[in-house]
Amino acid sequence: MHVENRVHPDPEQIQAFQQPGPDGPIVMVNLLKFRDRAAYADGRPDGGSGRDAFQRYGIGFAPLLHGIGGRVLYTGDISLLALGRTDELWDAVAVVEYPSRAAFFRLATSPEYLEVSVHRDAGLEGQLLLETTPGALRT
Repeated sequence: MHVENRVHPDPEQIQAFQQPGPDGPIVMVNLLKFRDRAAYADGRPDGGSGRDAFQRYGIGFAPLLHGIGGRVLYTGDISLLALGRTDELWDAVAVVEYPSRAAFFRLATSPEYLEVSVHRDAGLEGQLLLETTPGALRT
């Protein structure tokens, strides 16, 4: 299995997100890898750590998420790889529920999101973003 962290989706992934998708809510699992130091594209001076920049993103993102009826289900630091192997661990995980794939796409392409996402871009070295739907496993 090859794993490649990215900050932005490629054209095929953007096209896939424009498809109708599953009915009802989706839950996005974010595996986050932070930069040691924030790196803003506009060259602004020291923005602190990558985690600091991502925190700024989170503060601006939360009202946008709530505005579309989404919610953060969980955030946490990754502390141990308990099963499997990888060259490098991600730093944190965020699990976020959206009302639908379409709502996620509208949010992610809105001018308000693009304005706040400069902090996300500055803070992340890369991430994996997994769309999940309810009901795959029943317990």
